[in-house]
Amino acid sequence: MSDSRIKTATGPTILLGSGHYLDFLDPAGSRFTLLDIARGLGNACRFAGQCDRFYSVAEHSWHASWLVPQPLAFAALMHDATEAFIGDMTRPLKSLMPAYKQIEQDIANIIAHRFLLGDQCEHPLVKRADLQLLAAEQQEMMPPHDDTWSCLEGITVPAIDWKHWSPVDAANNWLSRAESLIGRFPGHDVEDLLS
Repeated sequence: MSDSRIKTATGPTILLGSGHYLDFLDPAGSRFTLLDIARGLGNACRFAGQCDRFYSVAEHSWHASWLVPQPLAFAALMHDATEAFIGDMTRPLKSLMPAYKQIEQDIANIIAHRFLLGDQCEHPLVKRADLQLLAAEQQEMMPPHDDTWSCLEGITVPAIDWKHWSPVDAANNWLSRAESLIGRFPGHDVEDLLS
């Protein structure tokens, strides 16, 4: 049996914090863990880093997990998990890059399968929580602007207790939330997902 951390793939791969490699052309054959996702999301800043202080995708996802009914909390926590590997690309730039969008979708499908999410990350309540946070984040962390986004029409802005965790704290808090939620769903082996 070979060590999955030994690089045998050629082409577009990245080394993960666990020592495993993610192959963008074969995400299904790549090993990655919740620790890899936590680290990537903890280090990724929302809004391409243009917010007034560091605010991680991990914290964004952590807040989302509290805005949905309990059965959807893990899906809300995982809704941006692809960004652990491909970054948090802004929507305007993403719209110009169809190949990126396909890679993102391929990785999202693998994550959904591996973590038994099905299509829950696409659930309307998860999508709404994401938009509620976007609206709240825009108000709290971005400079005043005249932009109106049609996707935010009719969205209520929740009161959020912003943490602005450091990357390490964001990753640890995201991972702690993931571990507490995974234990509530049959079919998940927490130890396997962490190693």
